[in-house]
Amino acid sequence: MRASPWPAVWAGALALLVHVPDARSATLRQLVEVVDFTGLSVSPDGHLVAFRTEQASVDRNTYDTVWYVQPVDGSSPPRRLGEAGAPLRDGGAMSRNEPALWSPDGKWIFYRAVLDGRVDIWRAAVDGSRIGRVTRDPANVRRFSLDDGGAALLYGVGATREAVVEAELEEYDRGVHIDRTVPLGDPLFRSGHHEGRLATQRLVDNELVRFPLLSQVPDRWKSVDLATGETIELAAGRVPAGAVAPADVPQDLGRVLQVAEEGSGGRIAFLARADGPDGAVGQIRLAMLPGRGARRPVVCAAAPCVGGKITAIAWRPGSDEIVFAVTDDALGQSLFRWNVVSGNVQPVVASRGHLGGGGRWDPGPCAVSSEALVCVAAEADRPPRLERIGLESGERRVLFDPNAALAHDMATSATVRPVEWADAQGRRYTGQFYPAAAGGTVPPPLFVVYYRCAGFVRGGMGDEWPLATLARAGIAALCINAAPPAEDAIERYEQGRAAIEGAVAYLASRGEVDPARVGIGGLSMGAEVALWTAMNSRVARAISIGTPVVSPQMRLLLSPWEQVHFSRLRRHWQLGAVDETPERWRTLSPAFDVERVRVPVLMQMSEQEYRGSFDYTIPLIGMRRADVHAFPHEPHQKYQPRHKLAVYQRNLDWFRFWLLGAEDDDPAKAGQYARWREMRQHAPGAD
Repeated sequence: MRASPWPAVWAGALALLVHVPDARSATLRQLVEVVDFTGLSVSPDGHLVAFRTEQASVDRNTYDTVWYVQPVDGSSPPRRLGEAGAPLRDGGAMSRNEPALWSPDGKWIFYRAVLDGRVDIWRAAVDGSRIGRVTRDPANVRRFSLDDGGAALLYGVGATREAVVEAELEEYDRGVHIDRTVPLGDPLFRSGHHEGRLATQRLVDNELVRFPLLSQVPDRWKSVDLATGETIELAAGRVPAGAVAPADVPQDLGRVLQVAEEGSGGRIAFLARADGPDGAVGQIRLAMLPGRGARRPVVCAAAPCVGGKITAIAWRPGSDEIVFAVTDDALGQSLFRWNVVSGNVQPVVASRGHLGGGGRWDPGPCAVSSEALVCVAAEADRPPRLERIGLESGERRVLFDPNAALAHDMATSATVRPVEWADAQGRRYTGQFYPAAAGGTVPPPLFVVYYRCAGFVRGGMGDEWPLATLARAGIAALCINAAPPAEDAIERYEQGRAAIEGAVAYLASRGEVDPARVGIGGLSMGAEVALWTAMNSRVARAISIGTPVVSPQMRLLLSPWEQVHFSRLRRHWQLGAVDETPERWRTLSPAFDVERVRVPVLMQMSEQEYRGSFDYTIPLIGMRRADVHAFPHEPHQKYQPRHKLAVYQRNLDWFRFWLLGAEDDDPAKAGQYARWREMRQHAPGAD
């Protein structure tokens, strides 16, 4: 690979976002192909920031990642260093936010990359002159660090790639022994993507998260001399000490959620939360320990530390200050500085959206130099870009905006505004509202998605409902931020129903929507609320869900994990065995009375999960009440670019059909509309 000049990258990114043929499909494609940022880190001298961009390619059904460096002061544009292949993902298929590691002299960055079917450590010269593979191990690299002087790279590996393939083929030939490590209902052979390939998956410590075969083989550590390339295996006593972990910190203030160790000096910042004995979520506290092994923390007692939800922490180099983020009920973030010696807290900046280290749902801390923060900023109506924020002044300056074309498109053709309302019980909710494009004299229909409206919203939790595109098509759209969830499942679902009904009443009272034409969508808890509302309210005309809801079939498939799964069911849904809590099951699960679902349902679920819905989806299909689609090799949140585009398009078509009576004239969709017209003929109350 070669370093490429920056102007070509800038032009290419803009061209990809602009050069598309059809206005509606362009909008959907733009939503899929948004450039995201991850992996922010500042050089040892504080002058440069390294970061990684991630962008989907619908054409190739993959993601491209590229590493850059840029002066923190914005004095020059970013320099493209090299590609890193597809993003590494966790067990839930979320992209790992792994910052690059800097050499002590600030001349190199080191990072993991998935290239040529292997995970190795690469290094790139920050002047753009060189890039190369450091490790050439027969096993994929799991973790790495530099020795104290930066002369050697230390890395840990597990089983070799050859051993993993042999284990997969041996199981294939001999038959798979079914025990609780086998995800029941999943394909038995190479059913999910891991580290750049389709891999056979197994459960390890719970009933939900999949890992590749042999993932539990212990680490073996090796050392590469960076001058000569010589690689040696390390003795057990030379294994590098890991970063401080939450388990290393005293739990006196509650369960430790995050830790951040000072770069020099060894002080430890951490967040802890003490939940109630009944499971009620407690307050998050910010505290500091003077070093590893210390037992008495200094706790921040200033108002910003006590009154809000602290979600990210980082040390300011060369100071006594911890920078922390507070996220409000509308998911806007504010940044503060806490001096751990004086106790003083100073505000830095406030935002109506994300200000963090990148990533779609939990952005983490910004990168911090002694003078400034480098953050990924994103709001409901503006896609991600890289910004510099002065720590003393709060002044914001855009460093890199590869989504400028989409930002312009949003600014000129889509309106988004924050809204707040109350339900019938007086509980307040927040959300992001997309008014429908002007047209006609009657109020437009409304689509509602429930759960989280984070950063550049795109399509609600899971990014499946194209809100701006729905609004352009004449359907007003609303994303609702869920209230702090109640422990009782029925109360939790009723909160969601009340929030939706309250929002419809509020917007209808202003003449902005037609309360008789409402659609609802959601993923995860949002799917649960959507289906609950369809069963217990007349507000929805049609719904769309991206994940299954709790049912006996789901309990059966996950039951080999016995107490792990059963305790989860009891804790979150108050469900025992079906014959133990029959009334609770009948109330919560549609499987016991599918007639309660009286509106058409579009289900677009992952291959990993859809089998857990058979006890109600199959009857609903037979009743012409559900249209069900499953996406191969997908986990809880779908991520493959072509799947994302297909989900967006079908959801757009679905709600245009049910809320506007409109059909796309694309001949390829004739079968889809034939099914939906048949569903309309079989709808309750149809003549």
